[in-house]
Amino acid sequence: MPELCRFYNIIIRMLYDDNSQHHRPHFHVQYAEYEASVGIDGELLAGHLPIKQLRMVQAWAAIHEDELYKAWNNAVRNIPFDKIDPLH
Repeated sequence: MPELCRFYNIIIRMLYDDNSQHHRPHFHVQYAEYEASVGIDGELLAGHLPIKQLRMVQAWAAIHEDELYKAWNNAVRNIPFDKIDPLH
């Protein structure tokens, strides 16, 4: 699963051709022993994250929404996507 971004021990990944399970644009998050699927709109779709990390991920997603949709549109077409810089 290609990595999109990493910050504060949170790893954000996106799968290629992954639009069948949740039927909406989303990404996967790993933090310590926690894993979750989060919609680009910030909604927790599956799994679990501690509330502090979930809020950090939601804020990050709001800041990088355009980049996330671009990555999603490429990923569902099996086209490589760029990493997202967490500081910009």
